[in-house]
Amino acid sequence: MGAGRRAMGYRVERDVLDEQGLEELARRMDYSDTHLPLNERLKESFRCTVPRLKRTVVGCLPVLYWLPRYSIWDYGMPDLIAGISVGIMHLPQGMAYALLASLPPVFGLYTSFYPALVYFFFGTSRHISIGTFAVLSIMVGSVTERLAPDNDFLIMINGTNSTEVDIASRDSYRVQVAAATSILAGMIQVVLGLVRFGFVGTYLSEPLVRAYTTAAAAHAVLAVVAQLFGVSITRFSGPLSLVYTLVEVCSKLPQTHLPTLVVSAVSIGFLIAAKQINSAISAKLPVPIPVELITIVSATVISFYIKLNGIYTIKVVGEIPSGLAAPRLPDTNLFREVIGDAFALAIVGYAISISLGKTFALKHGYKVDSNQELVALGLSNAVGGLFQCYAVCSSMSRSLIQETTGGKTQMAGIASAVIVLVTVLKLGPLFQELPKAVLAAIIFVNLKSMFKQYYDIITLWRSSKVDLMVWFVTWVSTLLLNLDLGLGASIIFAVLTVIFRTQLPRYSVLGHVPGTELYLDMETHREVTEVPGITIFHSSATVYFANADLYLEALKEKVPFCCTTLTLLKLATLGTVSELQDGDTTTLGSSSEDTLSRDLDKVSLGSLGKWTWDIHSIILDLSTANFIDTVAIKTMKNIFHDFGEIDVTVYMAGCQVHVVEQLELGGFFSETITKGRLFVTVHDAVLHCLGHQGTSTPGLEYSLVRHTHITHDNTADQRKTRYEKNIN
Repeated sequence: MGAGRRAMGYRVERDVLDEQGLEELARRMDYSDTHLPLNERLKESFRCTVPRLKRTVVGCLPVLYWLPRYSIWDYGMPDLIAGISVGIMHLPQGMAYALLASLPPVFGLYTSFYPALVYFFFGTSRHISIGTFAVLSIMVGSVTERLAPDNDFLIMINGTNSTEVDIASRDSYRVQVAAATSILAGMIQVVLGLVRFGFVGTYLSEPLVRAYTTAAAAHAVLAVVAQLFGVSITRFSGPLSLVYTLVEVCSKLPQTHLPTLVVSAVSIGFLIAAKQINSAISAKLPVPIPVELITIVSATVISFYIKLNGIYTIKVVGEIPSGLAAPRLPDTNLFREVIGDAFALAIVGYAISISLGKTFALKHGYKVDSNQELVALGLSNAVGGLFQCYAVCSSMSRSLIQETTGGKTQMAGIASAVIVLVTVLKLGPLFQELPKAVLAAIIFVNLKSMFKQYYDIITLWRSSKVDLMVWFVTWVSTLLLNLDLGLGASIIFAVLTVIFRTQLPRYSVLGHVPGTELYLDMETHREVTEVPGITIFHSSATVYFANADLYLEALKEKVPFCCTTLTLLKLATLGTVSELQDGDTTTLGSSSEDTLSRDLDKVSLGSLGKWTWDIHSIILDLSTANFIDTVAIKTMKNIFHDFGEIDVTVYMAGCQVHVVEQLELGGFFSETITKGRLFVTVHDAVLHCLGHQGTSTPGLEYSLVRHTHITHDNTADQRKTRYEKNIN
C-alpha cells in the first residue's frame, strides 16, 4: 500500500507512509538533488569556495575564531588569576612528575611550558590544563627504565674494582627515549585526528579510564616509594613488574635511610594538613593556597641552610640548567622500539583529556571538537618532543583549579606558561638543594584522589554489574600486565562486553498506547493494549550475524502460534521419514540422519495446509538497527517467506535510510518482497495492516477516525476483544 492510499469505507486522518510512498513524495517535491551520484558528491566535497576555506582554516586553528572576539575587560583578569594559580601548580608538579618519568626535574618544567603554548593555538577546550600528569609520567618512566636501565651505564671507579652509574650519560639517553616516545605518540594522535578517528575515545568508557588510572596510581606509588625511604631499587617492566617491584621494595626496607624517611614523613604530614585546611576555607579565598609551592620553597630553604645533602646525605635535585634547550630530533632508531608504548600513551592521554574537556564544556555550555582535540594534543606532544619534553595530557587537579578560579579561555594557559618560563630562565637554579623526598611526597599526596576511585566499586555494584566487571578486569590487568598490555587487555574485554550484550538483547512484543501513536513493551507497561491480529516484534539491539539466529528463535517464541506450528512441522517431518523408511530399508542405519536433514528442507510452513491463526500480520520494529549484514538479510528473507506460506504478512518499520540501502545492495527486495512492506513508523505499519485486513476480513470492522471501536470475533474460542483507539 503506497502513500496516500485510502481503503474503501475508511477515513484516514493522515497519509500512511511506506518506503515507496516516501520515494513518490520525493519525486513530487523535486528532491532529486538529495541523491547525487557518487562522482558528483566527490566533486562537491572537493570544491573550494571562500566560506569553505575559511571554515577549514578556523577549524584547524581555533584560536582564529575566539581570539578576535576576546574581551580583555570581561575575560582578562579572570584568565590572569587562573593562569597564575595554575602556573604555580605547574612548578612542583612538573619537577615531581619528572621523577616518575625517571628524568631530571628540569625536563618536567620544559614539559609544562612548550605543550601549553601549542595547545593555545590548536585546542578547543577553554578550561583544561595541558602538561605533566601522574599516569602518563609513570607510563613514560616504564619506557625509559626499560630501554635505559642503570646496568647499561655502569663505569669503573678509578683505582678500585667497584662500579658506579654514569648518571649524566644515562639521563641523556633517557631524555632521548622520552622525547622519541612523545613525538611518535603525537604523530599517532595527529593522524587519528585528521582521519576523523576521534570517536576512538568512546571505546574507553568512564569505568575503564577510572580503573586504569586507579591501577596506574599503584604503579606510581611503588615508583616513588624508593625516594620516600631513601633506598635504591630496580624498576622492572613487562608482565608482573608490579609484583617484582613490590618484592624488591620489601627486601630493601631494612636499608631505609632514616634522615630521608624523616623528611618524607614531615613533608607528607604538612601537605595533608595544609590541603585539609585549604579545602575547609577554599570558599572564602579568591584563589587556593599554593600548598605544593610553599612546600618546595620551604624545603629548599631548610635544605640549603641545614645542608641536608652534605651532612645527612639526603639526595637533592641537583643542578638545574637555566635557559631553554634548542630543539633537536631524537634518534629515529628508537621509534620502532617504543611504537607500542607510544600508541598506549596516545590513547590514554587523549581519553583523559577529552573526558575532562567534555565535562567542562557541558558545564559551561560550549562544544569541544573531539577530532580537533586529537590534533591539538598530538601537536603538543610532537612539538614538545622536539624540545625534549615527554608525553602530556590534561591534569585533573590543575584543570579544576583553572575552572574554579574563574578561567574563561585558553589565555589562562598562556599565563601559566609565562610563570613556568620565568622559573626556567631565572629561578631554576634556586631549587638545586630541594630534596627529592619532598617531590616524592608531593606525588604521594596528590595520588590520594585516584585512590578514592575505589569507591566506584560500591557505586557500580548498585548500578551496573557489567561496568563493574569492566572496572575490575581493567584494574587487575593493569596491575599484573603493566600499563601498556593492561590497556590493551582492558579495551579487548570492554569490546567483548559490548558484543556479548548485542548478542543477548531484549526481545519484546509491543502494544499500543491508546490515544497516541506510541507502541511500548506489553510486559513492562500495563497501559498498553494489544492490537488485534498484529504482533509487533521489537529487538533492543541491531540484528547482525552474531544474533540473527537468536532473533529468529525469539520471534518464534513471541508469535502466539509458532510453538504449535513447529510441533506440527516436526510431526509431519517424522511422518514423512517414517513412511520413507517403511518403503525403503536402505534409509535405515548410518544414512538416516542425512535423509532426515533432506526431508526437513522439503517441509515448510505452507506444506501443513491452511490453518486459522490468531494473527494476520507481523511487524518487525527495526528502529534500533543502525546496520544490517548479509546474514541478517537472509534471516529476514526467510522470515518473510516462511510466514507468507501460512498467509501471515510480515512488514518492517522504522528502518533508517542506510539500512534500506544495505537491504537493496543485499538483494532483499523482489517481486514478492517490495518496498511496500517497509514503513516509516510502527504506527504507519499498523494503520496499513488494519486497513488492508479490514477490506478483506468481514469479522474485523475498523474505522480510522476518532474514538474507534473494533470488535474481533474469534469463533475458535468464542472470545470477543474490544480495542479502543483514539488517533490525535
